[in-house]
Amino acid sequence: MGVGFCDWPPGSDITQVNNKQLTCHCCLFLTCRRQMCVSRFLRCVGVSLVPMAIICMVSNILLLLPELKPRFLLEGHVTREATWATGLWGSGLLVLLGARAFVQSSKTKGCWAFRSQMLCQALYSCVVLLAASGCSLVSATGLSQGPLCLYNSSSGLTWGVPLQPLPDRHSGYLYNQTLWSGVCMAPRSVVQWNVVLFSIMGITSALQAVLCGLNILNSLLGLILGQGFGRNRVAPVSV
Repeated sequence: MGVGFCDWPPGSDITQVNNKQLTCHCCLFLTCRRQMCVSRFLRCVGVSLVPMAIICMVSNILLLLPELKPRFLLEGHVTREATWATGLWGSGLLVLLGARAFVQSSKTKGCWAFRSQMLCQALYSCVVLLAASGCSLVSATGLSQGPLCLYNSSSGLTWGVPLQPLPDRHSGYLYNQTLWSGVCMAPRSVVQWNVVLFSIMGITSALQAVLCGLNILNSLLGLILGQGFGRNRVAPVSV
C-alpha cells in the first residue's frame, strides 16, 4: 500500500474548498515496479567472480608446472592437491558459468519471470558456493601438508612429502622457514612456489564463497520482493 499527499492551492482553506472542484494528486509508492537493487547486486557479483575465477585457474595451472616445466607433471611428481585441479573446474569453470548466469539473470524483466530466475540463481549460488568452498579447503590442505618433492631420506634420494606435520617430529613447515630451502632438492624453490600459489587460490576461492553466500541472500530477497527494494516508481492518481 502507498501513502499519498495532496497539493492544495496556495492561500486556500481546506475546510472551505468544495471536494468536487478539488483535484488531489496523490503519489502512491508502487511496490510491484521496484528498481534494480537486486539486479545490480546480482550483476556486480557476476562481474566480480570472473577475475577471481581466472586467478584460481592460473594458480592451479602454475601449481601443476613447478619451475614452469611440464616434466614433473608427466612424471607424476606434482603435489597431490594440485592434481585434483579444484582451481580449474571448481573455482574456475563452475564459477565462470555461475557468473555468466548471474549477469544474464540481472537483465530479466517482468515480475514472475524475474522471481523464477531468482529461484534458479539461488540454486546456482549454492552450487558455486560448494565448489568454491571445496577449492578453498583443498588449498588449505595442500598448504598445510607441504609439497611433493625430491628429498634426502635415510634410504637416499626419494620423492615424497617430507614437510607434512607429524606428531613426533615437528608441527609443520609453515612456522619454521628454515625448512623451506634445506629439505626439498627438486623442483627448485617448490616450497615457496606452493605456499604462494596455494595461499592465493585459497584466499580467492574463500572470497568467492563469501560472495556466493551473499548472493544467495540477495536472490532470496529478489524472489520475495521483486527486482528491487530501494527506489519506487511514483504514479499520480486523481481523486
